[in-house]
Amino acid sequence: MLLLREPSDAKIRRFLDGQRSLPFSYPEVGASRDGAPPGYRVNHLRGRLGAGPETFAQAVQAMRHWKVYETGWTRLCWPDASILEGTVVGVVGRHLGLRSLNACRIAYVHEDEGPSLKRFGFAVGTLPGHVERGEERFTVERQAADDSVYYEVFAFSRPAHPLVKAASPLARLIQRRFALDSLRSIASAPTGETNR
Repeated sequence: MLLLREPSDAKIRRFLDGQRSLPFSYPEVGASRDGAPPGYRVNHLRGRLGAGPETFAQAVQAMRHWKVYETGWTRLCWPDASILEGTVVGVVGRHLGLRSLNACRIAYVHEDEGPSLKRFGFAVGTLPGHVERGEERFTVERQAADDSVYYEVFAFSRPAHPLVKAASPLARLIQRRFALDSLRSIASAPTGETNR
């Protein structure tokens, strides 16, 4: 949903309440685990955060506290939501004087520890009230080979709103900017936050 001004909390709540019972707006739910289905554009960014178990733990804590959306121009509604499959959240963004309010549902959560890496991540999928259709995965992983810790954003999408379709190159720039700002937010998240 595109808006001319910042939506009130009451408006956001009504919007999200209306989205909760709706299905995902794309059929390939969960596909971001393995890549992008045909017919979608891809936004992918991977950045090194540092190395070691403390860096990994700090990054996981930041993700569990939704720091991926603390970009300075996006905010999550509501940051106290649990990161569990099925959780519905809203994202408010500011773009060129407009506001967007988009609804997403967590499609899956991934957490593993294996001999070669440790990983934590989740993917959000769009609901009908989103200006795009698709899925976005956020992952932090620690590589056993050199103990490096990486943050990754992987998304596949296509426009759902006519204005987004008409301004497709701008939409791609906004997605790329979001991935970069999300990486910066995770990289600079403070330590010592309590676990959810």
